[in-house]
Amino acid sequence: MGLEEKILHKEGFFTSKLTTLIEWSRKNSLWPMPMGISCCAIEMMHTAGPRFDIARFGSEVFRFSPRQSDVMIVAGTVTYKMAKVVRKIYDQMPEPKWVIAMGACTSSGGMYRTYSVVQGIDLFLPVDVYVSGCPPRPENLLNALLKIQEKILPEKKK
Repeated sequence: MGLEEKILHKEGFFTSKLTTLIEWSRKNSLWPMPMGISCCAIEMMHTAGPRFDIARFGSEVFRFSPRQSDVMIVAGTVTYKMAKVVRKIYDQMPEPKWVIAMGACTSSGGMYRTYSVVQGIDLFLPVDVYVSGCPPRPENLLNALLKIQEKILPEKKK
């Protein structure tokens, strides 16, 4: 049907660079660490459902252990008290790791202009992709995963 019939059965082997294979497998098997802090978490859960099917992108394995995750999805309003917990979980994730800021509250504090709400998680975490919306649509989160995949597997030099 695919690679097995066309290459492996006729010629028996194929060659590639080890780094290219590692980047390809890393790109197609992202394991998100869901940090569903408030209402955006419902949309994140909806993305894993049958209608949007995050499994098409190799990200259906939501891990609740930071040591088994490589993408942190921060979804919701982050307070200063919670920011310490989010940073601690981020520090426990192995390298390489990426962060998606999902929603207006995560990216900029949203409508909460108070002393207790962090006005953007980029104050304490390096954010790779921002997802806009309040609440953001599941398609936006899938688009963010595609952006992370583009960052992992850069374009080949000409």
